[in-house]
Amino acid sequence: MNTSYLASSIKQFEYYKMLGEKAMAHLPDEALFWQYNAESNSIAVIVNHIVGNMLSRFTDFLTTDGEKPWRNRDAEFEDPFSSREEILSHWGKGWAQLLTTLRNLRDDQLETIVYIRNDGHTVMEAVNRQLAHYPYHIGQLVYIAKMAANENWESLSIPRNKSGDYNTRKFIQEKSRRHFTDDL
Repeated sequence: MNTSYLASSIKQFEYYKMLGEKAMAHLPDEALFWQYNAESNSIAVIVNHIVGNMLSRFTDFLTTDGEKPWRNRDAEFEDPFSSREEILSHWGKGWAQLLTTLRNLRDDQLETIVYIRNDGHTVMEAVNRQLAHYPYHIGQLVYIAKMAANENWESLSIPRNKSGDYNTRKFIQEKSRRHFTDDL
């Protein structure tokens, strides 16, 4: 792997992984299972869905359809966990599958066609699809964590009323090519 596309994609995925982990770390165990209402998902359910998708999409990524016959998407919206440890263990399995697959890709495979539910995508399109999907759900996870933590919430990025401080720190650095997450 030596394209900036693949390296950048991995950095983006790692950034969202970190956001999800920091959000969950802010909460007591019971808050991971909290639902706003019966139609809402808890953080535990969101994790279950994200990981189910990751395992399906990125297992045998180049050779089998991304919607595996063994995947039960509907069951992903049920909570199978009884502890934080189970949630985080499951989370780790999904991310390990995704990141290992991406790290093993080569430039010459970016235009290879892979399938998701029989719809052909280039590898780049399939990765982009998931770069939109996972952050969508991680944003939900962060929002739920922020509601559950309430006044105990600590910003995961630039805190309120601290944009000027952040910009000052950024603009005193020399211009260089770097990923925005390098100094988080």
